[in-house]
Amino acid sequence: MADEMAEVGLEVPQQPTERPASALERLASFRFAYLAIVVFLMAYVFTLRGLERGLASHFVAAVRTAAAVDPKQGSVPAQIDANLRALFRESAWIRVGQLRVQPVVIAADGRTLLFVGGGGLPALPPSAELGANLLPASADVQVSIPYNSLLANAVLITYAGLLIATLALHTRRLARKELVALRALTAARDTVATRAQAIERELDGVRARLASALPETESQQREIATLGEERETLYAQLGELEAREESLRRGSARAGELEEERRALEQLLDEASRDLDAKENEIAELRTQVKQAAKNAARSAKDAETLGRRFAALYKQIEVDERALTDIADLGDESLRLRAEEALKRLSDEPENAGVRRKVGGLPPHLSVFELGFAGKGRIYYTQGAARRFRVLAVGAKNTQNADLEYLTRLPKGA
Repeated sequence: MADEMAEVGLEVPQQPTERPASALERLASFRFAYLAIVVFLMAYVFTLRGLERGLASHFVAAVRTAAAVDPKQGSVPAQIDANLRALFRESAWIRVGQLRVQPVVIAADGRTLLFVGGGGLPALPPSAELGANLLPASADVQVSIPYNSLLANAVLITYAGLLIATLALHTRRLARKELVALRALTAARDTVATRAQAIERELDGVRARLASALPETESQQREIATLGEERETLYAQLGELEAREESLRRGSARAGELEEERRALEQLLDEASRDLDAKENEIAELRTQVKQAAKNAARSAKDAETLGRRFAALYKQIEVDERALTDIADLGDESLRLRAEEALKRLSDEPENAGVRRKVGGLPPHLSVFELGFAGKGRIYYTQGAARRFRVLAVGAKNTQNADLEYLTRLPKGA
């Protein structure tokens, strides 16, 4: 179809070429997923760190409260050990969340350890236990969340659910966007298909007009004569080559050189023969075109003569020039001829209802030509007649408007 559009002078749209995506571009297309995964990992890690700091503050206060004992009620380390073990048993963070807590309780002197890790120390000497320097004790707590603990897994599952939901929403948004783009492409495809059908119809019209057009016989005759002269020249060259070959064959002393030259001459002879055959084919084709053009011209002249007699007999109010008769005969399509004749009948019988479009502008001042439409794009150019009321000058269409106006411009004054 592109070749046919180029033959009739229509512009062929260029199809965009798709460049394959590079590896970097393919990676960039998943940048949202990469960013979401990075945010997920950072949120998971920093959430665990935040929980560790917050729980550390909580357990520091709880351990300090448990370490505030009364030395009169018994051994200070034993009381602290009992209080801390009760605290660890009752804490849901440790029992359920599997939190790892390692407290360190130091006596008031800063050197004596009262409780370390998960249990108490051996009993202190009586003098140390009764000393006033044990209390008030200070506490330091190391809190960590193991990555296989229930608390860490709960945080991980929560953020994983958020990540999956986010990626699902992003995927749905991309799917909606792609659906909109697909619909736009479908609409564009339908538009292109409609345009292609319109172009195909225009091409059919152009082919019909080209088939009915009269070829330029004079230029074709000149081309035929030129091709004949070229054929005679090729025959002369063939004769010279044969004579040269014969003379070379007689010189047996240079057999090797003559053999090479003979091959070259045979190649030239083959090329000349191919050129001659091509010229013969072109001559035959041009002769066929000339015969067909003569037949078309004769048929067109006969149709124009028939139309002239018919219009003169049927429509008394109009006179039709030979140019207009030829234009009507060259319309090709019988329906267009009938529509043109219908407009002429209306102009002859009912000129007030003829539907004149406008007066044709751009013509010399001595010409007063009007335009009458038919069949959508058809145009009938007429003026006031001398013998009859109206005189039809030419018949054409939108694509022949420039040629028709040029013809009207050349009309002599008083014609």
